[in-house]
Amino acid sequence: MFLSRSISLAAATTLFFSACAPSTSIKKKQSTTVDVTEKVTSKYTGPKRRIGVVAFENKAPYAQARIGQTATDIIITELTKTGKFIVVERDKMDKILEEQKLGQSGVVDPATAAQVGKVLGLNAILTGSISQFGVKTEGKDFIVSQSKQQIVECTVDIRAVDTETGQVLYADSGKGLVRKGSGKILGMGNQSKYDETLEGEALRAAIVQFMDNLVSQINRKPWSCRVAAVEDGSVYLNAGQESGLELGQKLTIFSQGKEIKDPSTGLVIGKTEKQIGSLKVSSYFGDDGSIATVTSGQTPSPGYLVRLAD
Repeated sequence: MFLSRSISLAAATTLFFSACAPSTSIKKKQSTTVDVTEKVTSKYTGPKRRIGVVAFENKAPYAQARIGQTATDIIITELTKTGKFIVVERDKMDKILEEQKLGQSGVVDPATAAQVGKVLGLNAILTGSISQFGVKTEGKDFIVSQSKQQIVECTVDIRAVDTETGQVLYADSGKGLVRKGSGKILGMGNQSKYDETLEGEALRAAIVQFMDNLVSQINRKPWSCRVAAVEDGSVYLNAGQESGLELGQKLTIFSQGKEIKDPSTGLVIGKTEKQIGSLKVSSYFGDDGSIATVTSGQTPSPGYLVRLAD
């Protein structure tokens, strides 16, 4: 009899503290947009792309100012974790954008994208915003117990802009939802205050939702780098070991001419190109540069476009 009561008391105690203990759930929600961005899979395994991330704009009326910066930090972390990109340091991006009189607005037009891409050697620029952000508390009161849930919900919009043309390569949005519950029984239990870490968890849930597709969409465009300098028969490129460019890699050189514009919209859709020769990577230099030799055709000039040979 005594043993039976002890077991019952232990079970009740366990149930009591389980009911009082805080719990957190994180969900990725289906975003509501006019059209869902087509999901693609890229088999790209070549050199890394150079990407810059503009500080995300906080458009949510009641969100703290820090939310935009938090979202920027999260997406930089997630991009770096893929191992497929070289993400330019945020301070370098901020400096160039400030020089372009863009500041922290989070808006990148075609001309600015091309200029920033040229200065920093970027293949793409990511820009985005937090369009919705809400925090609320829900609770229930019973005779002997109370329960409370902190809820954070957000929507993050993103765009990837091609630095060659200024065109939007990819646009999407993700929604994140985080709930943290706590409770009391007979006045005992957890008295939870607002947990600011829920903000980051909701933002991460939203960003992770479109992350795989973002990576694949950016990698659909052929990889390229630029000729940085030419001296004594050696061609210096602005991509090297850190970018994953291998020694012995064969490359093709292109000279670019006038811009080609869409007759309907007037937007630049590319430039005329002419293949002038071939290169072979022979060594590395600096933080992320390589030296190549001309194997056929003409010697390029600084600024010429270089792609992987077919």
